[in-house]
Amino acid sequence: MKGMSEREYAAHSGLSRGGVQKARKNGRLVVHDDGSINAAASDVRRAEMTDPDQQRRSLGGDGLTSGPGETTSYIKARTALTVYAAQERQLAVQKKKGTLVDRARAETLVFRLARQERDVWVTWPGRVAALMAAQIMAEVERQSGASVTIETAIMQRVLEAHVREQLDALADLRVSLA
Repeated sequence: MKGMSEREYAAHSGLSRGGVQKARKNGRLVVHDDGSINAAASDVRRAEMTDPDQQRRSLGGDGLTSGPGETTSYIKARTALTVYAAQERQLAVQKKKGTLVDRARAETLVFRLARQERDVWVTWPGRVAALMAAQIMAEVERQSGASVTIETAIMQRVLEAHVREQLDALADLRVSLA
């Protein structure tokens, strides 16, 4: 036997026997014709082919940074990507269930609803002024016995003034969907 067995190389490199078998399978080890492992050549090949963070973790390091530039590790980036993909899937599910709506569409619908409500209130005095004037005249006549005339146009102007006042106060309200 020219080189080391898997057990010997595992002890030499600090890897588990399963790790040595995996490295052999992935071509990271140099193997002699008799199946034994060339330790020196395998160490060099493993160093070239293995992620630096993976090497440091296998030797007991923290694996948080790689190289002299202190860049984010592969594992942290992979975790962030996985979390992002999970969040995207969760948003897609919520959208399908109807618990999540498009913000721009919601703002448009709220604006349209507020405008419709305002339009109804602006036209309301014209629809009810004559009816209110008649009801007030009937009530005054019933209580006092005197005949009173209330001009519908005056009633409408008073109602319009009060409705516009109220609508101006409501115009300061802002919907925040943030």
